[in-house]
Amino acid sequence: MKRRTFVRHATVTGVGVATAPRLLEQRLTGQMVDEAPALVGLRDRADLVLRGGMVYDGTGAPPQRLDVAITGDRITAMSSNVPAGGEEVDVTGLAVAPGFIDIHSHADMNLLVNRNAESRIRQGVTLEIVGQDGGSIGPWSDAQFESNRDSWRRRGVEIDFRDPAGFVERITREEPAVNVASMVGNGALRGVVIGNEDRPATSAELERMQDILQDLIERGCVGLSSGLEYTPSGFADAAELRALASVLVGTGLPYASHMRNEDDRLLGAVEEALHIGRVAGVPVQISHLKAQGQRNYWKADAALDLIQRASDDGVDVHFDRYPYTAYATGLSNLFPSSYRAGGSRAFLARLRAEETAAILETAARDKVALLGDWNSVQISSTNEETSWARGRLLGNLARERGIDPYLLTLELLEANGGGVGMIGHGMGEQNTSRILAHPLGMLCSDGGAYAPYGPLSTGSPHPRGYGSFARFLGHYVRDTQALTLESAIHKVTWMPAQKLRIEDRGVLRMGAFADVVAFDPDTVADRASFDDPHQYPIGIPHVVVNGALTLRDGEHTGTLAGRGVVSG
Repeated sequence: MKRRTFVRHATVTGVGVATAPRLLEQRLTGQMVDEAPALVGLRDRADLVLRGGMVYDGTGAPPQRLDVAITGDRITAMSSNVPAGGEEVDVTGLAVAPGFIDIHSHADMNLLVNRNAESRIRQGVTLEIVGQDGGSIGPWSDAQFESNRDSWRRRGVEIDFRDPAGFVERITREEPAVNVASMVGNGALRGVVIGNEDRPATSAELERMQDILQDLIERGCVGLSSGLEYTPSGFADAAELRALASVLVGTGLPYASHMRNEDDRLLGAVEEALHIGRVAGVPVQISHLKAQGQRNYWKADAALDLIQRASDDGVDVHFDRYPYTAYATGLSNLFPSSYRAGGSRAFLARLRAEETAAILETAARDKVALLGDWNSVQISSTNEETSWARGRLLGNLARERGIDPYLLTLELLEANGGGVGMIGHGMGEQNTSRILAHPLGMLCSDGGAYAPYGPLSTGSPHPRGYGSFARFLGHYVRDTQALTLESAIHKVTWMPAQKLRIEDRGVLRMGAFADVVAFDPDTVADRASFDDPHQYPIGIPHVVVNGALTLRDGEHTGTLAGRGVVSG
């Protein structure tokens, strides 16, 4: 296959270079600094000083009581006696940490719908890693671009990009409240090269996908993602995934996978993800690790053991998980992916076709039985005509309407062109706690960007879009003490930054980008619920993004300073 010489183009701001020897030493050691006031940088007076907080630097080290001085978009001093700044924020009694990095986010295009990123910034998230589950924003063909442009234009967004690197460049121009980096989805690659067909890629098609992926990595994307329970991502076999992942060799960037199965065949799916990393020679990130269905709860420990043994054997493998016992997906995911080939119209036809209807009904009922019953399925999003279903448990809703739950499922899918969102209540609390606390695990939201007003307030989304990071710090750190605060902060800052080779973010030290969150460990908590998801968390009063005070005293300042971020 033709290969261009790999060159990292830092075309999007987000990679900084420290020049002073002392600063280089700090980057390599991750040490906290208590230097003389003269270190306040190029000016005598810092722009912003966060004063009196307990500073957790993100490395997992114990906290220190320090002031943090910020000039421009960088941290210019960390000391117990920083001089007065242009603006001062008293953070006495608060924990001060690097801005949180959501290593698996679905905020994506909603950041252009509402640039305030309300449900994200109020959780302390300052960097979103999008392009997940094989479904990045492009690459798109001309026809795909036209279709997506028309669709987003109806939501007030004009698109002028055709791939995830272009999307990240647009983020820099738009400056939402948060920073954004993107992976490249194998499903998007398949979609633009092959379409929605369930067949192996030809040699020519595979080479084209590899060339597109290499170009996007060179332009700053931070890895390859797959969503193997979805179409067309799941139509890729292990050989195709291995060939795509091989493009990442030498970059240090990961192959991140929503695995092929998360319930009855979980362990085989873990083995596949690890195998791809081993044979391709690239890092692995297992997305939202879980064991669905009570009969599979025992597999969580077995999956963790597989991952730990692979790590011990030298595989650079980590995983992430959101802090809830329910997942979110499409209602069509109750059905096997092979029957979803060809797009929504073909799938809907198969639901009623004589030769496939019984097979699909059996598969859906088995999936629901795995979760528990029909009340394990909660409808999260629909069109306006079926808005009566939003937020409702499917079993209860079917009973009220006097219809079999499966027939109601068909009715909703057909009325929405196949596009119905669902929440599946199917995981155990004990497993969730163990997964979140494991040394190889990171926190993610796996959620979108929302607001309790305007166009992002519709539907009944999974509460993780509003509450993941606050719930992690409140419920799992403070209340159940599943892990220490410094360990938890490490999992949402420096750990994901290192995994994605993102420099000068996820850590508090001289010269790093000034992404900072100040929160109260005693009160931080999520308030969003499955019945009432559009609620902000509490206990996170201050957030700084690239030196700009974006959240102050719990209120959005309206200052927007986010930008596109690349690895390097």
